[in-house]
This record gives sequence, C-alpha cells and structure tokens, in this order.
Amino acid sequence: MSGKAARIVLSEKQEEILQSMIRSTTLSQRLVQRASVILLAFSGELNEDIAAHVKLGRKQVGLWRRRWKESFDSLVSIECREPRARLRRAVEDVLGDAPRSGAYGKFTAEQITLIMAIACEPPELSGRPVAEWTHAELAAEAVKRKIVPSISASQVGRYLRAAELQPHRSKYWLNTTEKDNDVFQTQVEVVCQAWREAPGLYFQENTHTVSVDEMPGLQALERIAETIPMQTGQPKRIEYEYKRHGTLCLIGNWHVVKGQMISPTIKQTRTESDFSWHIHNTVRTDPSAGWVFVLDNLNVHCSATLVGYVAKLDGIDNSTLGKKGRNGILKSVASRQAFLLDRSHRVRFVYLPKHTSWLNQIEIVFGIVSRRVMRRGNFKSLKELKQRLLDFIDYFNTTFAKPFHWRHTGRPVRSDTIKRPSTWKENWAASRKNKQTSALVA
Repeated sequence: MSGKAARIVLSEKQEEILQSMIRSTTLSQRLVQRASVILLAFSGELNEDIAAHVKLGRKQVGLWRRRWKESFDSLVSIECREPRARLRRAVEDVLGDAPRSGAYGKFTAEQITLIMAIACEPPELSGRPVAEWTHAELAAEAVKRKIVPSISASQVGRYLRAAELQPHRSKYWLNTTEKDNDVFQTQVEVVCQAWREAPGLYFQENTHTVSVDEMPGLQALERIAETIPMQTGQPKRIEYEYKRHGTLCLIGNWHVVKGQMISPTIKQTRTESDFSWHIHNTVRTDPSAGWVFVLDNLNVHCSATLVGYVAKLDGIDNSTLGKKGRNGILKSVASRQAFLLDRSHRVRFVYLPKHTSWLNQIEIVFGIVSRRVMRRGNFKSLKELKQRLLDFIDYFNTTFAKPFHWRHTGRPVRSDTIKRPSTWKENWAASRKNKQTSALVA
C-alpha cells in the first residue's frame, strides 16, 4: 500500500530559484529533473504523473519530496539570514546527491589514526629540520615508521582534510602576563564597561570617551621608479626598491561615541612629554568637558608628567604628589596608575590588561590607516607623509567613519542561541561522521 506523499511548501524566492534552475542550460540534468519534481509537487501533481513527466521512478519522486520537506526549515532560515546567492547554493545542495561510499578503504582505522598523530607532532621529533609538515613528508614518515608499506601524499591530504587537520597553517597568539584569572577578568570587564558607559556619559554628563594609542615606525618610503598603472590583464606594478626618508609616529584618538578620529598628533618621537602634550591638546578641544582615555600600559601613558597635568586640572598641589621612585603618588607605575584611574578626576584614564590590544577600539582604525595609506604609499619626504595622514583622517571622518557596535561584555562569548535547522544532507553527513568516529575509537 502506498504511503502519503510529502507535502511541498515553497517560498516566493525558492520558487523563483527552482524556475531559473529548470531553464538553465548549464546545470546538470539531475538537478533540473529534481527541481521540476519539486515545482510539479508544489502545483499539486501526483507522484505517478510527476514520474512520467520527468522520466524518473515513482519512488525517486517520493524520495526527493521527502528530502525537500526535511530541508525546508533550513532553507527558510538561510533565506532570512543570507543573500540570494547563498540560498541558490543551498537549494542546489539539497537537490544534489550525497557522496557515494566508494570502494573499501585500503588502510585500517588504526593506521589512519597513527598518520594523524604524526601530523600533530612537531617535525623536529622525527629529526626533520623543518617548521611544518608537508603531505609528502608525512607520507614518507609513515612509511619510515612502518605504519603503512606505502601511501601517496594526496591520500594523506585527503585524510587530513576529513579530520580538519591543517599542519601547514598557524596563527600567532599572545598570553596575558596576568596569572590570576579573576583579576584579569575584572580588568577586561572594566574596559568593556567603559565602552558601554560612553554614550550615557557623553549625552548626559558631557564626558568624552576616547580610545588612544600610538602607531610608531610609519616609514616615508619613496619608490626609485614610477608606478606603472594597471592595464587589461595586468595589475598595477609598484617598484620594489625604495629610498628611506625617516619615520613618524601617529598618536591617535578615536572618539567612541562620535565615531571620529580627533586631534591626532604626528611627530618623529613619542616621549613622555610628547604624549602629555597630546593629552593636553586633546582636552583643549573641549576644556570644560570630562574626559575618559582608554589606553594600554606603556610607561609614557602613566608618567609623572601626566600625573602632574591631571593634578593641575583638579587643583591639586604638586608638592603633595611625592617624588618619583621614592614616595607618594609618583613613587611607582602602580601608584601613578591608581591616581590616574580615579573616577573623581575630570580627566581620568582606563588601562587595558597587558597583551590585550584587541580590546582597544583604535587598533581597528590603525588597521584601516595601514591598509589604505601606508601599504602601497609613495612618500618623498616626512612632510608629505604627515600631510597624507592628516588628509586621510579628514577623508575618513567625512566618508565612512562610524562608531563601532561594541557587544563584548568581558565575559566569554556564548554561541548563537538560535541554531539553523539542518538539511537532509547535513543530517546524513552528521550520522556518517558519528559512525566513522566510533569506528576510529574502537
């Protein structure tokens, strides 16, 4: 006795994509047939009539109807979140075949696991003077250790891709120097709280929150030959050799609420007096307002000169500050930071934990400056470099600069609570992967 056919539902976009698929002259015949099956089923045709129309078996028609129904929620989720091109690829994937099992594997699960274990080892342990493995070297090492009598480099690559192992890739990362996790957590939350408080402080208390840092070593490099403009089939060609005309340091301010770079300082040095003058020049743009500067732990960011400047603004007698390296507020970096952190001051500072530049918003802006100005720049003098930086900052502020939408609270980021439903093929792949994992463990 025949079962009940799966009911087909289509959105307007899905129907348009299926219609374009059956009109395509480059799409495979299988996908065209299956797209026709879904469209005919949506119009209310019976499986027998659809099978005769597309020249497929009735059971195959029923199978693709069920697979579409199983994948419909996933396609709707993609349609709501992703562009049309991504939905088109998802529809083609749903109507595509699952990978075939193929012939039985030549190597056992134990052999494959041992090859993966080699890939996870440093090459130095095998006496190879290289920093990373290649597929050919892994294949040779597996033979040398008598794990397998022979294996090709391409087969090793397939096993690594299946296991999502990439010995040829690496990423740099930096450990914080703070060993107490609770202290580090508190420091990160203080910085994130400064970002979240910024709009309220600005609109209600006339207090600016500014992200500050230096971008040192900006080189004025002049190419020794003219750049050749791009032509059809050829990119722009830039001379490799250059002349050096010195370096500059950009001390930048990123206004967190306005989303603007304000009062930049560009000099050849970044001394204690340079930074103190930079803060003074920034505060001078709105002398009656409050200021919160978020910055890292560089020694010039908590200098005796800076402490003296903040004390003068608040009417504190310099004679009460003590002496640097001996006593009082000026005694040490910690004591100076504690004074500059004081929320009662009209100008105060918030310090990042060490090795956490990713928390400082201006680092994003510096990345833009590096890509848009410095990377392919050609500067005949320091004066020209300085003017180019100032011109770019004006251009940046008036065109595409905007406040960053900071959502990190300082707590570990949680995964999205709304998970996209899976298609039939994703469910099939997950079950197959579980079976393979069980086999490897066994």
